[in-house]
Amino acid sequence: MRLGVCGGKLPANMDDLSPELCHEVRQLGYSGIFTRFRANDPLTTTREQCRRARAVIEDSGLRLYQTTGYWQCLIHPDESKRAEAVKVLQASLKIAGWLGARSIDTGPGSLNPRGPWFPHPDNWTPLARRQLIRSLREAAPAAEDAGVYLGLEAHQLVTLSSPEVTRDVLDAVDSPWVRCDLDPANWITLETAFNTGPAIDHMFDVLGDRIVSGHAKDSTILDKLTIHIDACCPGTGNLDFGTYFRRMEALNPEYPLIVEGASYEQWGVAAEFLHGVARKEGIRVIE
Repeated sequence: MRLGVCGGKLPANMDDLSPELCHEVRQLGYSGIFTRFRANDPLTTTREQCRRARAVIEDSGLRLYQTTGYWQCLIHPDESKRAEAVKVLQASLKIAGWLGARSIDTGPGSLNPRGPWFPHPDNWTPLARRQLIRSLREAAPAAEDAGVYLGLEAHQLVTLSSPEVTRDVLDAVDSPWVRCDLDPANWITLETAFNTGPAIDHMFDVLGDRIVSGHAKDSTILDKLTIHIDACCPGTGNLDFGTYFRRMEALNPEYPLIVEGASYEQWGVAAEFLHGVARKEGIRVIE
């Protein structure tokens, strides 16, 4: 198993990525990073910028497990807007290839104008699913050309509302380069919030080798009068990381799990917790 981290002090601009920060990540026990270079427009960022950032990462002994796919709306009913979203996605794959990334992370987007992971009633329509399949089919050749997995992240508030829907979409796209970037916390419900192990088993049973990487964030249900299930730092919630580690290790011990939901100040605590889970389960963390 490999462990990576995202967020925290990792900069929004690839030009600001420093050797010192990369060495700090390495010393905390992570072997890779997931960068969200939001300040770098994939349509205008140069190859030279990417080469410089790639050298910083590789010279520190880190791997670039993921870059961002910019979370554009791949389900939009307006064909011109959907086509523009695909153009951005294709460009993000090219940039990821220049950076030497293993994959990108993107969701399907949302028709909610306030954010790509927020609910909208039309996110779950047959049209939204068809538009998503079409967009992913159009992006798949760019993934293959770049040698970069298109890692599709799901969530119950967007089109990919369940493991079954995600499986069906991936099977319809039918590309070895378009796979699932599993984040179990995104599918935890009221019914599974306090017993997440069987839910995680179900995700792996349904998706199988469509999974190519995973996010490691925790899940907690808050003391509110309506249902609030929140993401949090690994080790501070109810997610069954033992089950998660066992299933991912059985799938492929080379696959990365990338910490999410942790602030920069929590990077060390998260690493310590995850290394502890691995030791308990008898799983080797590949450095």
